[in-house]
Amino acid sequence: QVQLVESGGGLVQPGGSLRLSCAASGASGNIFSRYAMNWYRQTPGNQRELVAAITSDGSTNYADSVKGRFTISRDNAKNTVYLQMNSLKPEDTAVYYCVAKRVPFNYWGQGTQVTVSS
Repeated sequence: QVQLVESGGGLVQPGGSLRLSCAASGASGNIFSRYAMNWYRQTPGNQRELVAAITSDGSTNYADSVKGRFTISRDNAKNTVYLQMNSLKPEDTAVYYCVAKRVPFNYWGQGTQVTVSS
């Protein structure tokens, strides 16, 4: 069982930056490094959208809407994954979820609210 806790959300003006963190526990030793880590987001009335992903070997993938603005990274020594968000837009407003995936398991965090507004 892996527990995920997101942090770093908040209110930011358009054009600003935030860095989200997701700390994993329950994954002992180097198990965390074997998980693919993902960031999803969801707005009311919409499906959850994959924002960014990083594999166990460090390969990354991004939604077209965030390419060039968001960067996902991981620190396996700290069992933590990050999402650096720059040039934020109002349409980035959502609850952001951290997800750990390793077949057949999917673990979700509780989410952190990001609001981009002037």
